Amino acid sequence: MAVININLNGEDVSCHVENTTRLVDLLRDQFNLCGTKEGCGQGECGACTILMDDEAVHACLVLAMQANGHRILTIEGLAKEGELDVIQQAFLDAGAIQCGFCTPGMVMSAKGLLIKNPTPTEEEIREALEGNICRCTGYVKIVEAVKLAAERMAASC
Repeated sequence: MAVININLNGEDVSCHVENTTRLVDLLRDQFNLCGTKEGCGQGECGACTILMDDEAVHACLVLAMQANGHRILTIEGLAKEGELDVIQQAFLDAGAIQCGFCTPGMVMSAKGLLIKNPTPTEEEIREALEGNICRCTGYVKIVEAVKLAAERMAASC
């Protein structure tokens, strides 16, 4: 058992973890942040995507101990003061949400992309979302949502 310190959704927290505890389990079980889904447990589906230091990562592949000293952002940390993040709102407005299981991971992958590249091409959007699987849609609305978010972010600057 070890103590780790992370910045979780803007708040500094400390917790005890086993050496084998995965980040997805820590987020869901200890912090009750259930927006981070576990789909495959192998880093193939993207449902568990979170940001670690603004980089999209699959939380099922990261040991909790590896998060020590890092900033972790989950879907629950995006909305501020009751207002959805621009990406969350764009997903709603573009009709990019079907069953919702993959949506948090998609949104977090999009957030990671738009932090690094605020004006991505459609090809860059598709590349950024490659690690996220959605079984309900053909990805058209999801790509449109990311484009819409990028446009809205550019217009607000």
